[in-house]
Amino acid sequence: MKIQTIKAMFDACYQAKRIRDLLPALPDGVTPSYIHYLDTIETLEQRGIRVKVSDISAALNIPRPGVTRTVKEMEAKGYLSKHTSSDDGRITYISITQAGKQLSEIYNKQYFNRLAPFLDGISEEDVRCTIQTIERFYQVIAERRISIE
Repeated sequence: MKIQTIKAMFDACYQAKRIRDLLPALPDGVTPSYIHYLDTIETLEQRGIRVKVSDISAALNIPRPGVTRTVKEMEAKGYLSKHTSSDDGRITYISITQAGKQLSEIYNKQYFNRLAPFLDGISEEDVRCTIQTIERFYQVIAERRISIE
């Protein structure tokens, strides 16, 4: 790959971060990761999964300690609740509370439903290609962190 192309990809990644920064303001004490976790939990539940920290960790490719910390924060703020399995006391399931459902409804459903028509000019194929390219680019960079020494 040409150096100019690599630089252009980094510029595009920066632009992507700026797009994320344009998302609607969240309520005080709510971080973007809360919205992402709610969306992930809902998606897993729709697939019939009783969600555990390990499920969120695997779905988001985030280490379990970070997921555990965020889940605890979200539980303390009333967005999630934890339930111990009746079959195995070592297993804890996570579910979304009513407050979490309301938060998700606003930021995961209403916002994206209103945004979708404005993105009609971008094909699903182009978006999937972009996602795949960014994921591959991230994987390469993450695996080969190069020092400038």
